[in-house]
Amino acid sequence: MTATSEEHAALRIASGRKPFVEPLRLGERLKQIRLANQWTLEDVSQRTGLARSTLSKIENDQVSPTFSVVQKLITGLNIDLPQLFTPPKRERYTMGRRDLTRKGKGQLHPTPTYEHELLGHQLAQKRMIPFKTIVRARSFDEYHQWVRHDGEEFLMILEGDILLYTEFYAPLMLAEGDSIYFDSDMGHALVSTSPEDAVVLSVCTRGDLV
Repeated sequence: MTATSEEHAALRIASGRKPFVEPLRLGERLKQIRLANQWTLEDVSQRTGLARSTLSKIENDQVSPTFSVVQKLITGLNIDLPQLFTPPKRERYTMGRRDLTRKGKGQLHPTPTYEHELLGHQLAQKRMIPFKTIVRARSFDEYHQWVRHDGEEFLMILEGDILLYTEFYAPLMLAEGDSIYFDSDMGHALVSTSPEDAVVLSVCTRGDLV
C-alpha cells in the first residue's frame, strides 16, 4: 500500500563515514587552540619553532602541513594528535522560540478516519510535529491504504482505547495512558475500540501535514 494524505513526510539525512584527518579544518582547529590559550602567533612560533608566516598560512588553510610540521605542533603545544584533529566546536545560539497552543485552538485537519489538531503550528522549521488526534475509525476496513510517512512517531493514548495495526506485527491493544514508539515508514492505522472516539497525542519527526 502507498502513503496516505493524512500524515506527514519527513526529510532523511544521509551521513557518510568521515576520514580521521580533515585537512580543511586543521587550520580552524589550530586557531581555536591558540585563542583558547590566549596565545599570539609569535607565542606559538616560539613554542613550536615554526615561522609566524607558516602558522598564519596553516590557520587560513593556505597550506597543508607536512607530518614534520604536525609533529612540531603537537610537541610544542603539548597536545596529542587526536586533539589537533578534533573538529572545532561550533558556536550555538538559541533562538528562544516558543508557541503556546490553548486548548482546542490548534490547526484542524479532519479526515474520514482521523481528526488531527496540529499543535505548535505557528512555528516554522520545527524538528518535531506534535498533534492531538481524535480517532473516528471503528474498523480497519475504513482505511483504503496504510498510513505511512518517513521518520519515527511517538504515540500516547489520552482517552479511550485503540487497536494499533502495523504491517509487520499483529494488531496491538492500547489503553488510556499506554504509549508506543515506532518507525512510521512502516504502514500503520488506528482504530478506536471505545464507545466514544479515542483521543491520541502523537509526536512525529519534522514533515508537512497534508
